Amino acid sequence: MKPEILLRIASILMLLHTIGHTFGTLGWKKTTDPAKQEVIKQMTGNKFPFMGANHSMGDAMDGYGFALILTLFLITAILWMSSTYAAKNPTLIINFLILLSIILLLSAIIELIYFFPLAAAFTFIAMLLTVIAIFQINKTYN
Repeated sequence: MKPEILLRIASILMLLHTIGHTFGTLGWKKTTDPAKQEVIKQMTGNKFPFMGANHSMGDAMDGYGFALILTLFLITAILWMSSTYAAKNPTLIINFLILLSIILLLSAIIELIYFFPLAAAFTFIAMLLTVIAIFQINKTYN
């Protein structure tokens, strides 16, 4: 399979991951489970001073969620743009993709440990496709 196709599939996987993460971030406070409601109440109801700001743990969770949405979208865009420019500048794209593959692998491990297997699977498969694309770009264009 051509490296451009592999990278676009990886990009689409990360876009789907971004969409899922966005729904999770926007909806984590919505639940009918009384135990979860109590935890959410504790996380959002108490604010503490930290580094010149006054926020709750829920605010921090929201902030991390929104920051990760942007990060996942950036990864999606880098993968898609890499598919477009792989033939024009293979050495530069390979260097970006090596770094991105490492980030994706570490992210997949973190997602598996702290979140859930589906998120980790999307990231891990995107990483595998990216690594295969690196070898294909090197073989095809270098």
